[in-house]
Amino acid sequence: MKQRCFCDCSLSEKLLYTAFLLLMGTGYLMALVYLYTSHEERDGKPGLSVEDIAETYYGNRSGTRLEAAIRGSMAGYIQKIDDRYQIVAWLKGGASEKGYTTRIRPILEKTCLQCHSPVSGLKIPDLSSYEGVRAVADVDTGESLHTLMKLSHIHLFGIGLVALGIGSIFRLAILAGWLKATLILLPFVAIFADILAWFLTKWDPVYAYTVLVAGAVLGLGWAGQILISLYQLWFLRAPEETDRLS
Repeated sequence: MKQRCFCDCSLSEKLLYTAFLLLMGTGYLMALVYLYTSHEERDGKPGLSVEDIAETYYGNRSGTRLEAAIRGSMAGYIQKIDDRYQIVAWLKGGASEKGYTTRIRPILEKTCLQCHSPVSGLKIPDLSSYEGVRAVADVDTGESLHTLMKLSHIHLFGIGLVALGIGSIFRLAILAGWLKATLILLPFVAIFADILAWFLTKWDPVYAYTVLVAGAVLGLGWAGQILISLYQLWFLRAPEETDRLS
């Protein structure tokens, strides 16, 4: 029984596969940009590092959730360094109600309360009152287990379906059997390892390296499948029947 390959695809199939692969590749690049901008500088240093990943899941046990946010995901909203310094100094000084009223609330009104208030309707911390700020002025222990469970099931379903779609197209590539099987399986293993490492990193920050490596393996695996598929879709000549693998 001969193996069907990209050479057997009609023009409409080639256009369909190409559009899907390009769309998924672009989506993955956008996801990388989102992850970079969401997690960079959580450790107070420029760029994305293993320490940033560790603080996302393990937290900064020497600081508070609010401090981690204004150094990381909210840093872009509080652009004045002096404003950030004042908030951190207030937190480290005991986070008094008087200090919130006189110094901190005016800063938050300019930068955060458009979203972080009840009128926004968003399910995010309320920073418009002292009681709301106190709720995020506790020690930062990273993402909660509830949040990790919510994110993990979304990623397992969503990314799993993307891996199925890309793999289903890539299976038409003409490659050595072991290499094709490895490239098809690799993203699934990487996805599982990556999400498992989220929970392990919450327990011990050393597993942040596993998150980084698994993410890199997933990207390389998909890049290999997409690039090989696109090349063979449009540039590979039809092989001789005797050369096809069964």
